[in-house]
Amino acid sequence: MAEFLASVALAFGAIFVTEFGDKSQLLVLAFATRYPWRPVVAGVAMAAAVIQGLSVIVGAAVGAVLPESLVALVAGVAFLAVAGWTLLGEDDEADDAPTRVGRRPLAGITLVLTVGGAFIVSEIGDKTMLATFALAASQGPIPTWIGSTAGEVAANVVAVVVGRQVGTRLSPRLVRIGSAVLFALAGAVMLLDAITP
Repeated sequence: MAEFLASVALAFGAIFVTEFGDKSQLLVLAFATRYPWRPVVAGVAMAAAVIQGLSVIVGAAVGAVLPESLVALVAGVAFLAVAGWTLLGEDDEADDAPTRVGRRPLAGITLVLTVGGAFIVSEIGDKTMLATFALAASQGPIPTWIGSTAGEVAANVVAVVVGRQVGTRLSPRLVRIGSAVLFALAGAVMLLDAITP
């Protein structure tokens, strides 16, 4: 049970950090400034469960086929790649303007589905998926899915709550450097595990 909870916590922390400064976070913030927060958060939760589930399935399948030391090596390299990607800055802020949802007011399930669909599209092929893939390949799929989904939702809830008040005061460069350092450390630890007997 302790190992399960540790895996959930690792996935939560890794994805929570990865999600900060991401374009999907800006998308959520845009929705939250125009619509009630409950359906926005519900849409994010639904989309996060789907996108993290797909990442976990692929990562777990790879982890089941490859030897454990090779999985740790690949996961370490993947985390270093995420660190580099984050440090070089993919300029998520400038990548895509937040998706317009139209002039008609959205409500209820339509709003939840609109937010969820837009969130999934913005996350496909993103660094969050790569991090989840690496975690699922090196630890259990269920705790990775639970932790990564919760981490993604929590990061976006923080963005909705805090973003409007202090978002303009945070330096995107500082957030990017901090995230990159954390991922580089995680990658280094995984690589050490892979090469030490």
